[in-house]
Amino acid sequence: MINAYKQHIERLRSSGLRATKQRLIISMALFNKPNTFHFTIENLKKIIDKNTKNKISVATLYNTVHAFKKRGYLKEIFLKNNKTFFDTNIKNHYHFYDEDTEELFDINSNDVLINKVPTMPNGKKIKEIEITLKIASDNQNHKK
Repeated sequence: MINAYKQHIERLRSSGLRATKQRLIISMALFNKPNTFHFTIENLKKIIDKNTKNKISVATLYNTVHAFKKRGYLKEIFLKNNKTFFDTNIKNHYHFYDEDTEELFDINSNDVLINKVPTMPNGKKIKEIEITLKIASDNQNHKK
């Protein structure tokens, strides 16, 4: 437990943040999970508010999450309608986005085969390929 606590303090410090009680709670909520964690700032606030008596402002959440992202501890995923998710899995991988439940979850990278990409403009190279497959219930009444 002490080593895990030290890891959170070090992660905060390496992100340019002081290790306050609120930031430690945020770090533990993000990185003490056995599996990948996809979240929006709003989701994270609800989870923290539900699981702790400590109130954390949206500004503190936003600043801490963005400091972690800038340092490379989190990946940011943009969806249309200005919905932004963050992901604790920073390795290159792909996602399903369920429009019914508004959840984002990983696709096994071995299940995706990319066999052709366009020619890059001169002096450019591919930095990353992001694929998000949007899924919804298969019924006639669902909006497309």
